[in-house]
Amino acid sequence: MGFNCGIVGLPNVGKSTIFNALTSGKAQVANYPFCTIDQNVGIVAVPDNRLDRLAEIFKPEAVTPTTLEFVDIAGLVKGASAGEGLGNKFLSHIREVDAIVHVVRCFEDPDVVHIYGQVDPQRDIDIIETELALADIETINKRVQKVEKQMKSGGKGALHEKDFLTKIGDLLSKGSPLRSLAFSGDLSGEEQKILEELHLLTAKPVLYVSNVSEEEMINGNDYVRIIEEIAQKEGAKVITICGKIEDELSYMSLEEHKAFLSELGLSEPGLFKLVRSGYSLLGLTTFFTAGEKEVKA
Repeated sequence: MGFNCGIVGLPNVGKSTIFNALTSGKAQVANYPFCTIDQNVGIVAVPDNRLDRLAEIFKPEAVTPTTLEFVDIAGLVKGASAGEGLGNKFLSHIREVDAIVHVVRCFEDPDVVHIYGQVDPQRDIDIIETELALADIETINKRVQKVEKQMKSGGKGALHEKDFLTKIGDLLSKGSPLRSLAFSGDLSGEEQKILEELHLLTAKPVLYVSNVSEEEMINGNDYVRIIEEIAQKEGAKVITICGKIEDELSYMSLEEHKAFLSELGLSEPGLFKLVRSGYSLLGLTTFFTAGEKEVKA
């Protein structure tokens, strides 16, 4: 069984380039803030050496890998939660994904305009997190109104639910995303259920993707280290990818992959890292069935 990740980020951070490379999709790539106008979904077969080995042993009629679904969500901007840019439409798309892949620009390129004038990972992450938090606060406030009506009619559990909603609303108001609470194990079964029903954006697990230049893929740069510090504080995960390298790989054969990566001093494509990190992020495990007719992950 596959899972889905919503790819988010500010405009011009390399989001659609990475999406296209990973899925061989056709989302328009342009030096323009809102070039991804419609939701783009791509399904990727997850590379797995264990599946390949089972196929060698059983020589089946069919080999079926597990899949990873990516949803390319248009670049968010400050004010998205209030409908700025294409905010409302795409925030609603984020609610439907299992995890958030947050692409952050960590490369300098005078030919690719940064929407806020200069590269600043801390600011860029803060902008996205603030918009997600504001959208969550709006969702919580609507739920509180509903619960208050239930309280007037004597609804069971309504008071406890309101207390919990007030608690998580206060956390968001103080700038604390809810993902650490969601995965802390400290919530009661009822509280966990409420959280899941609300589909809160800041409660979703996050994988930060530092998008660097080809020259900085091996050693990273100061921008990457800033993101690593942020991720460590949040208990989030971070990987480094070069969107341009992934784009070039998407046009190559497997043999060309190996030669190209070796030339760059890399052992594997960014997709492999993204898949492993995604599995770890969501606590997923792959099981296999094997026989003469089919080997399946």
